[in-house]
Amino acid sequence: MSKPLKEHICEEQLFSSIFRKYSKDLYDFLYYKFGSQFNPQDKMQEAFVKLWENCAKVPQDKAKSFLFTTANNLMLNEFAHRKVVLRHQQIKPKHSTNINPEFLLQEKQYKEKLEKAIANLTEAQRVAFLMNRVEGKRFKEIAQLLDISTKAVEKRIYGALKKLRQDIDEL
Repeated sequence: MSKPLKEHICEEQLFSSIFRKYSKDLYDFLYYKFGSQFNPQDKMQEAFVKLWENCAKVPQDKAKSFLFTTANNLMLNEFAHRKVVLRHQQIKPKHSTNINPEFLLQEKQYKEKLEKAIANLTEAQRVAFLMNRVEGKRFKEIAQLLDISTKAVEKRIYGALKKLRQDIDEL
């Protein structure tokens, strides 16, 4: 029985290579799933800190899974925390500008409609759709990042487009 040379990732050089390999994909995953308002950069870094703190317990082949699961949980915790904060906070109205009020109202309504439609997508559809349309990733790249087939990515994105067209008649 031969043991692998590196069972865990406590070696600084190995950890650095894992960081270089997964940091951008982890950030993109968090950004597309939760948006920029929850500081995906901070959560990505926190996930790597937790990986370093648990480096002796995490085998090299489980590092990616550990990172994505940890970062996702950090974002969910942040989301829950902000939900509580919003319940206890009074929202102040924004200051208006000299732009036509009718245009501002239409823009606001369209944005709300679009955000609501995207929020109504399934998580799988939303992540695949945003990775493709916002980041410009190809189906094959998305399939590799999400560890699914290219056909599954196609189905998710086309399902998202169909649902968005139903929800928003202006698209």
